[in-house]
Amino acid sequence: MATSHPRIGFIGVGLMGHGIAKNLVTKGFPLTVRAHRNRAPVDDLVAKGAKEVTSNAELARNADIVFLCVTGAPQVEEAIFGADGLAKAARNSLTIVDTSTSEPATTTKMREALAPLGVRFVDAPLARTPLEAEQGRLNIMVGADDATFAELKPVFAAFCENIIHAGPAGHGIILKLINNFIAQAICTATAEACAAAAKSGLSIRKLHEVISAGAVNSGVFQMIVGKMLESGDLSGLKFTLSNAAKDLRYYTHFTESMMLPSTIGEAVHQSLVTANALGFGDKYVASLIEAQEKLAGVAIVPR
Repeated sequence: MATSHPRIGFIGVGLMGHGIAKNLVTKGFPLTVRAHRNRAPVDDLVAKGAKEVTSNAELARNADIVFLCVTGAPQVEEAIFGADGLAKAARNSLTIVDTSTSEPATTTKMREALAPLGVRFVDAPLARTPLEAEQGRLNIMVGADDATFAELKPVFAAFCENIIHAGPAGHGIILKLINNFIAQAICTATAEACAAAAKSGLSIRKLHEVISAGAVNSGVFQMIVGKMLESGDLSGLKFTLSNAAKDLRYYTHFTESMMLPSTIGEAVHQSLVTANALGFGDKYVASLIEAQEKLAGVAIVPR
């Protein structure tokens, strides 16, 4: 069936990527996905009309726009310049949109390396969770010139509620790292506050009550403490501690590159590193509370 939509290639159909890709294919965008070790999301997308290929280069040959939704900078580089990577299919009409949380230096490197090949590289990292990805309600932060942003905006509208033009190329990933720094600062402060309350004998329910009623309240606080008090559940914010530590590492690398003191950023990063060292890396960020239980020798989570 003929369509006016650009052809989309998608690499990284994990928790976030599956929802994005699902919205694209069900809203009429011709979609090609690469074979993945986890068959379930690929099979689901193929059942919805997507085409499956076995290499990144083949995917690029079947797409006008390729989306990357991978873990971080090494995976971005591998997808583009690895064996049979996207760069093997470089051409003037190809655009690569990186929705991953990568490093600004990697974003610059990819953009400058691809430009002579005629390929546009756009940094457009995401915010919110896999639930909003499935619902088509993500936030996206786009680093691009005005013309490129205008061209891509209708595509982003297929899976985003808020489409933010962060500024020129590179500003999308910078905005995302600063956003994640603030979010993880709230998470680490929340976990430490819960430990201080528990150690002193203060009711965490009273802490929750007063925070909920004032300006310090936030969605992040509620996803951690509210969910914990409601059901003892530490999975309210579905983002792993290993990924959180990676993002804060990228943030502190970025601030260091500008010789900008980042005392709070380094402290937040080390809090996340500590939680990973204690064995919580595969758990979600609310397990910072479990890390505090170990460090402080006190029970926090209702059991």
